[in-house]
Amino acid sequence: MEGYKNLSSYILATVIYDLNQEFLKRWVNPKSRNWDQMDQAGRSGKQNIAEGYTMQSLESYIKLLGVANGSFKELAADFEDFLRTKRLMTWKKDDEKVRVFRAFRAVWLAPNRPNTPNLPKDPEKAANMLLTFCQMETFLLKRQIDALTEKFIKEGGFRENLFKKRLEQKRKTW
Repeated sequence: MEGYKNLSSYILATVIYDLNQEFLKRWVNPKSRNWDQMDQAGRSGKQNIAEGYTMQSLESYIKLLGVANGSFKELAADFEDFLRTKRLMTWKKDDEKVRVFRAFRAVWLAPNRPNTPNLPKDPEKAANMLLTFCQMETFLLKRQIDALTEKFIKEGGFRENLFKKRLEQKRKTW
């Protein structure tokens, strides 16, 4: 998507969404409640970033990024649950295998086509990769929310700035 070409959180969210779809097809029962929850969390995270980006209101954008952050935290918890219930290992963040995942940087190869890595064939490795990507995403979103909050504090919001312009216009007509 052209408007999001430099928005790294959206690119990574797209990668997570695509890989999550493949993960669900391979290892989660499509009739289970968990399948639906994981599908919705991945979609919600990605879509709330996109919707927030299009908002005129900085406050609304920040709120939608918060919802996206919550969705990715929920999805991360689902991957942790998957690993636990299948009696698979959750790798520690300083594990060399996790460091390899953390070195991944999502970029656009073409409009709306990110450099999505191949999902590992081993469910433990795949779940740990997606868990790591979800953690990276929540880190990016927190930084983005913090920066936008600072901007809101310094510059004000849409409604506040619109009101200031209205007052300026009224003063000119007096």
